[in-house]
Amino acid sequence: MEQQSSLIILRGLPGSGKSTLAAVLSENGKYPVTSIDSYFVNAETGEYFFDHTKNYLAYKRCEEQTTAHARAQTEKILVDNAFTLEWELEPYFRIAAEYGYRIFVVTVERRHNGKNVHNVSEEQLKKMAEKYKVFLM
Repeated sequence: MEQQSSLIILRGLPGSGKSTLAAVLSENGKYPVTSIDSYFVNAETGEYFFDHTKNYLAYKRCEEQTTAHARAQTEKILVDNAFTLEWELEPYFRIAAEYGYRIFVVTVERRHNGKNVHNVSEEQLKKMAEKYKVFLM
């Protein structure tokens, strides 16, 4: 029986450990991880600098990279983003359907008292959490 390729979406609030889990699941880079955050990382210094005016470009690039990996029939693709709103998931559901991927949505909880490296305030985290919906059925 041939195993179907998987698109694994890791979602959660900043500081929950999505990027750390993505690194583990990628098996030391064997499988690609696409992320909106990567758009804001300086390739030379590794520093993160978020610019909300370019967020739409980051979303677009993440979708394009995910599509390219799916088109290449990469066995496992990981997507690491907050995905606090349902509409943010929709493009990835379409990509999975178009290229025949099983899709998994994994919610990563902030149970380890992780600090978000993006300087998102506690107030903003609370607002994000209020909008966050988990679908169990």
